[in-house]
Amino acid sequence: MTTTAASSVLRTDYQRSIADYWNNEQDPVNIKLGEVDGIYHHHYGLGAYDKSVLSGPEETRDERVIAELHRLESAQADVLLDYLGPIRPEDRLLDGGSGRGGTSLMANQRFGCRVDGVTISQKQVDFANAQAARWGVADKVRFHFKNMLDTGFETGDFSAVWTNETTMYVDLFDLFGEFSRLLRHGGRYVCITGCYNDVTGGRSKAVSQIDERYTCSVHARSEYFKALTANNLVPIEVVDLTPQTIPYWELREQSSVATGVEKSFLTAYREGSFHYLLIVADRVR
Repeated sequence: MTTTAASSVLRTDYQRSIADYWNNEQDPVNIKLGEVDGIYHHHYGLGAYDKSVLSGPEETRDERVIAELHRLESAQADVLLDYLGPIRPEDRLLDGGSGRGGTSLMANQRFGCRVDGVTISQKQVDFANAQAARWGVADKVRFHFKNMLDTGFETGDFSAVWTNETTMYVDLFDLFGEFSRLLRHGGRYVCITGCYNDVTGGRSKAVSQIDERYTCSVHARSEYFKALTANNLVPIEVVDLTPQTIPYWELREQSSVATGVEKSFLTAYREGSFHYLLIVADRVR
């Protein structure tokens, strides 16, 4: 990657700092879980966990917990994919902020269609493309060193776009403007994100701790709907996933891959200052 290429993608000091963060990230919670089956995620989990993983032989406890955490994060990706609607093999999908590529690979496995992932981390791009080759789908699933605010893809080329816990790094109005451009008429956008509850006020202490941990800036819940409607993306369904994600954090807190941020997430969710939302919107006009 040349310096010129990097400067065309990373246009601000903040974007460069985010790229540096993810290029240097080696968090075991993202690595060890992916090693379970070769699908590497960069998001959290959904659903009740099997409490039996905490019992049984101590020497295999960690292995059981890791496998269960990975099951919950893959279940989260499945929920997101459920909301993309009827996708045909000839359709093209975009994964905005694709990380190590797990959700893109799952989308291709389910729909058989072409998937493009974009991320500002060259390290993630290289890793994800290697995984696509390992799974034998490099002709269908491709990852690009691109900024999701300005992808350079052709207008109207995509049947569906999703973001999975990546919107807290960008301006929502800019992001949804680009997604609106990329989606065909009637195309769908699906978002899973954490957002702070602006009914209760500004960012709570726990939410601020989450921002600091991930070098991000969590948006207010209302900001999503303002930005969507301003860009011809009409919300058709909103699901509060908060109760379904709390068990994941409870189990992760007891695991060997706990990072210390678990307490902040659990506090924010339980006090109601932070929500874990799924938002579905369709492209109109």
